[in-house]
Amino acid sequence: MDFISILSIFVLACFVGYYVVWSVTPALHTPLMAVTNAISSVIIVGALVASAAAGSPGAKWLGLIAVALASVNIFGGFAVTERMLAMYKKKG
Repeated sequence: MDFISILSIFVLACFVGYYVVWSVTPALHTPLMAVTNAISSVIIVGALVASAAAGSPGAKWLGLIAVALASVNIFGGFAVTERMLAMYKKKG
């Protein structure tokens, strides 16, 4: 694929994601965030597979960086989800 095709797919995916998230009712935001965390987990698996198949050391380092950034995304997502759920728990 050429660069323009890849860029077009990325821009369309951004628009679709934006409109899907904003059309969700507020009561469903927590399950939506849980699904987003699951998608980030799949990204980690993909980064591990890609870095294992890479031949050059630079590609392996980029794979390591991708795994680290996706891990931060997952852990942050779980922390935010936990905080949101804690807001609705009854105290006492």
